[in-house]
Amino acid sequence: MDKLLKSLPWWVKWIGIPVIALIVFGTLIASLVSIVIGLLFKLVVFVVLVGALVFVVKRVTSGGSGKKRDW
Repeated sequence: MDKLLKSLPWWVKWIGIPVIALIVFGTLIASLVSIVIGLLFKLVVFVVLVGALVFVVKRVTSGGSGKKRDW
């Protein structure tokens, strides 16, 4: 295999083979990328919602200890 690749021109190794791989596996790669981006987005939303919940709970519970509440 190594001999075969060494005998090919540079543009076949660096342009032709990756283009063929993208054509054959393009939809698979796009699906995997969209799944990863979707999971990252859901993770960020989860972290923001948990942080907001913790903030609200701390704000409400700290107001009941004799301090004046703003809301």
